[in-house]
Amino acid sequence: MKRKRLHITNRIKGIAGCILLAAGFALLFISRLSQEFAHWYSTKVYPVWVGTTGRLMNLFPFSVSEVFLYIMIVIILLSAGVLIIKEVRRKAGKKEACSWGMGLFLLAAFLFFLYVLNCGVNYHRESFSESSGLQVENYTAGDLKEVCQWLTLKVNETSSEVERDQDGVMVLDIPMEKYAAEAMRGLGEDYPELAGYYPRPKGLLVPWILSIQNLTGVYSPFTVEANYNSGMTDYNIPFTACHELSHLRGFMQEEEANFIAYLACSRSDNVQFRYSGNLLGWIYCMSVLHTVDYDAWEEVRQTLAPEVEPDLAANREYWARYDGAVAEVSNKVNDTYLKANGQDDGVKSYDRMVDLIVAYYLKVIIRR
Repeated sequence: MKRKRLHITNRIKGIAGCILLAAGFALLFISRLSQEFAHWYSTKVYPVWVGTTGRLMNLFPFSVSEVFLYIMIVIILLSAGVLIIKEVRRKAGKKEACSWGMGLFLLAAFLFFLYVLNCGVNYHRESFSESSGLQVENYTAGDLKEVCQWLTLKVNETSSEVERDQDGVMVLDIPMEKYAAEAMRGLGEDYPELAGYYPRPKGLLVPWILSIQNLTGVYSPFTVEANYNSGMTDYNIPFTACHELSHLRGFMQEEEANFIAYLACSRSDNVQFRYSGNLLGWIYCMSVLHTVDYDAWEEVRQTLAPEVEPDLAANREYWARYDGAVAEVSNKVNDTYLKANGQDDGVKSYDRMVDLIVAYYLKVIIRR
């Protein structure tokens, strides 16, 4: 009787897992075929998950996805260990091993389905640059230099206003989670596609798990949470929090999430957010200028306020501690993941925010 129940349970797990996988792949297939469907889903259906799951997860002050990850790993390892011990003692048969495997299969299928619902389809929606009218156009090295000079002024204006420690490094001394949500809601007043509910972004309890992968943050589609690396240099945190929150509006393209984060921070009422947004925008733009016109880069670089240098040095030192094989593998995995989701530039797509900042500067700031 026990074996029969186990057989029936395994069949149910297998069928349920196959249904979830089929439904997930069907949604991905349809969204790839039809941008209209993906956009409808992202603007009409996905906000329901943000408004329900996101609100529920917001009740917890810690990252539920992080804690769930640790619990899941422990349970899988312990159950596998118990199964191995039983097998050694010949107290477990093939059906019990099959049951364990089918349970793992069902869990994987369920997580994949959640990924599709809260992330996968959104990759194929209308982009923020299209909906906001900030389509990227050709621009010259001179245009980029002008943008870098403008950003340098913005960074310099706020560099002496932020709180700093004894080493001159910026210190966040505000309820960052509150200001991040407010910055995104404020941006939604000018860009309706960004309006809506924003839960608090959450710093990881163990930031090492992101640091060794050279990641500043991660969006969890399983719990609809925006997580950031709480161990990195503070000036990165407001920008990263807003970047991850932009995914909760369905904008999954990394260059657009970066640009939205820049806009939200640079328009914030809080000086630490403005400093974070302008400095990250400056870093990305200056990196591209360094490649296309080194002399122009050197000229602009010399005008950066000395107060900023400790932040840049602290950031370099922090990430240098985690350079290694894990970071390299993580970078390749992320590159493959992004390309599989239609971002042909892979990890280089993060840098494409420069195109959007230049377009914003030319069309909105100086109205050329």
